[in-house]
Amino acid sequence: MASSTNIPVSVQKRDQRNAVVAGFLGWTFDAFDFFVLTFLIADIAKAFGKTRPEVALTLTLTLAMRPLGALFFGIMADRFGRRLPMMINIVFYAVTSALSGLAPTFQVFLILRMLFGIGMGGQWGVSASLALESISPKWRGVISGMLHQGYSLGNLLAALAFLTVYPAIHTTHPEYAWRVMFFIGGLPALLSIFVLKQVKESEAWQEHRTDWRSYVRSLPAIWRRFLYLVLLLTAMGFISHGTQDLYPTFLMQQRKFSQQSAALTTMVSMVGATLGGLVIGYFSDLFGRRRAMAGSVLAALLIIPLWIAAPGTALLVAGGFLMQFCVQGAWGVIPAHMNELTPAHLRGFVPGFAYQIGMLLAGVAPYLEARIGEHFTYSQAMGGLAAVAFLAGSLIIGLGPEAHGITFRKGGESFSRLTKKTG
Repeated sequence: MASSTNIPVSVQKRDQRNAVVAGFLGWTFDAFDFFVLTFLIADIAKAFGKTRPEVALTLTLTLAMRPLGALFFGIMADRFGRRLPMMINIVFYAVTSALSGLAPTFQVFLILRMLFGIGMGGQWGVSASLALESISPKWRGVISGMLHQGYSLGNLLAALAFLTVYPAIHTTHPEYAWRVMFFIGGLPALLSIFVLKQVKESEAWQEHRTDWRSYVRSLPAIWRRFLYLVLLLTAMGFISHGTQDLYPTFLMQQRKFSQQSAALTTMVSMVGATLGGLVIGYFSDLFGRRRAMAGSVLAALLIIPLWIAAPGTALLVAGGFLMQFCVQGAWGVIPAHMNELTPAHLRGFVPGFAYQIGMLLAGVAPYLEARIGEHFTYSQAMGGLAAVAFLAGSLIIGLGPEAHGITFRKGGESFSRLTKKTG
């Protein structure tokens, strides 16, 4: 493959832009298909004759299946490049999401959401490695923040669809309205065409291609780093899912918001999340990953009373905005931080797999909150769990390693030297 020095600058910038756009949109549509369920828990429970905690369990099981997707698609990405696994993954999760709207029984619905979890698990690691390997280290934190906020945008779009599409259908066909929301999830399959036509393979992957033997032999050497990443992502999973997944339920059940008001409030919080990802990502480029993340998480701890117990609607909305600014601001640094802490030839597999194992361990958060919330209050359940997660997360982040600014290309400062120096 030709060296990047022989490729016109305009072509390089176009390839970088396309890689980032593909990764961002892939994660956005993935998140839409996940979060659309959080607005429909009550309706699905009614349709299948189940309780809200039983339907919330499908969120937990979706998270539980994500490591399988990260394992399968991550290994594919290291061995065969980033593009092909990404295309297959997009089609898979889009189709399983659409089929969820056709489920005749709760058992079938549960199985389809578990299959969707496999697709969801494969998207993050592959898209993050493709996008971050394609851009300059100088802007890695900002791009990382933008990339991860595809997750927040997906949540916002799910809220927007619930606010606009759902009421229009519910007026005439209330029994089918929730199913149509999942049909919308099939549209992202068209994104695979863009990936096929416009996205170029990562040069960093081309430089660090390896055979199966050396790939497998190198895994035991990083087991401590892998365990740390799992611990970090477990804490971050509790922070994210503990403050997002049942937030619409909290607004509607405890604060008596209408469905439309809950959707609007969620949308406002996701605007905060998007801005937080960019701002905290920028600060991580200036001051380092750990400082930016730990500071953002500790700020979120202070916002809990405003987020969950504000006396008026305006203050509650402001609390939701600020909470997700901090939570997703810290999360926005994660793609860059994890990819920097991983050897080049394992970058498709290790970050995504560690991420999804962490999500598996944190997947109990929505079910736990729903159970506690039904017996006490949702504010007590969510506020208490969030406080513990913020304290634990800040400690884990602060004591961990860092490889801020490491090059992903050959000829730069080595992975081992940088991680020892900064970790």
